[in-house]
Amino acid sequence: MLTRIKAVYMFIHEKGTVSTQQLVDEFGITPRTAQRDLNVLAYNNLVRSPSKGKWTTTKKKVRLSS
Repeated sequence: MLTRIKAVYMFIHEKGTVSTQQLVDEFGITPRTAQRDLNVLAYNNLVRSPSKGKWTTTKKKVRLSS
């Protein structure tokens, strides 16, 4: 699960702004699973939703390890 959440974060970071549906399509997950992953990222202030169904990363510094 953490690997997927990290991948979701990296995908959003690389694309700029993505929709929840893009995450569903990219990762082959359900909309509910995508929302749960986004909730974890939002709780940790790593992503935000500028408009309904759209997501972008915040300016919070993140150190990613392999």
